[in-house]
Amino acid sequence: MNGYVGIDLGSTTTKAIVLGEDGVILGKGITNSRSNYSVACDVALSEALIDTRFGRISAALAARQLDEEERRRLLDELERRFREQQYRRLLALFAERILGHAAAAPDSDTIAPALRGILDRMEGESGKLFAAGATRRSDFFRDLAGGRFLELAEQAARALQVGFDRLAGLFDRTILEVENLPADEDSFSGLVAAAVPADAPPALTRAVSEATAAPITVTRSVGTGYGRATLPFPKDQIRSEILCHGLGAHHLFPGSRTVLDIGGQDTKAIQVDADGIVTSFQMNDRCAAGCGRYLGYIADEMNLGLHQLGPLAMTAKRTVRINSTCTVFAGAELRERLSLGEKREDILAGLHRAIILRALSLLARSGGVTDEFTFTGGVAKNSAATAALTELIRSNYGERTMNISPDSIYTGALGAALFARRDAEAGAERSVA
Repeated sequence: MNGYVGIDLGSTTTKAIVLGEDGVILGKGITNSRSNYSVACDVALSEALIDTRFGRISAALAARQLDEEERRRLLDELERRFREQQYRRLLALFAERILGHAAAAPDSDTIAPALRGILDRMEGESGKLFAAGATRRSDFFRDLAGGRFLELAEQAARALQVGFDRLAGLFDRTILEVENLPADEDSFSGLVAAAVPADAPPALTRAVSEATAAPITVTRSVGTGYGRATLPFPKDQIRSEILCHGLGAHHLFPGSRTVLDIGGQDTKAIQVDADGIVTSFQMNDRCAAGCGRYLGYIADEMNLGLHQLGPLAMTAKRTVRINSTCTVFAGAELRERLSLGEKREDILAGLHRAIILRALSLLARSGGVTDEFTFTGGVAKNSAATAALTELIRSNYGERTMNISPDSIYTGALGAALFARRDAEAGAERSVA
């Protein structure tokens, strides 16, 4: 199987798309961006290729005429067990390294036993973490392991009289090392083999075997995103975020002529023509005000998960007026509002409205909002941001069709993969001529 790859190296997450020769998305992958951009690119691509193989397993099961409900059940169980194996593998690497650091420390006699107790608890809880119906705050190893490690470290510090800061410092040092390990290209076959239940039906066993054996050839790759200059690609395989988001949104919604992307570090208002070619755009300045990083800071200030902000804001009874979306002053204003007795949900409703008002000014300068409008980026998953955007567009432009894909965060990577496909086709035409 041949595929075209698009990589979107964002400021907070790195996304990858594997596109088939027919333009159909075969697989998607995402990871948290990190100091080593080459590794982030590698891991996101590895995840996209894993997703592609799971798609093959699904297709193989469908070809064997398993009913849809049974197919979904088998795939859901297989993927949960696969993710558990991934987590256990990374946890083992983490344990090996952090215990190695502890062994070399002057206080190893006290710190090592505390670490072993924490790690044993985390290993024992792995199955529960990926059980059917379990909810996880994040799918990234850093978040999954970090939250539980620090919780257990607090308990160990009290019970064993070990310094919490010492345990947290070892975690920070080790998680950076583990995050920056290159992806294991051959890990899929071993992990999926361990994930197949002992009592799995023959249809699943054969489907997994077929998906593992068949190679996936990457014909061409194109990179984009906030950190695109650092991607390990030749210059002719790099495209701007503006072009990729415009083309990706057009591919998902061909009738769309206006695109708003709110990412981790910047906001882009884009106008495209009937072919998905950018005709004009506006972008926020270097300040990250009103972007995903700002929302992340607010979540930390309120001790909430980023995914909790939107639903909580949707419960607001009133909208508090927010004077600034500057990340530097956000904490101070937030604390001031809370001290005045304002409710968290009402403050959050005001924060989301302020973010969208800032984005709306970009839209106006780029050319306004046409009849069909597409909202992309990670913030498009935030229900309060979407609700505020819908209301403000209606009040400023009248009724408009607003598109939001479930895969909106991958729009830039999709556009990059589409450019890779176009480049490959253009090269083939030139070689024939």
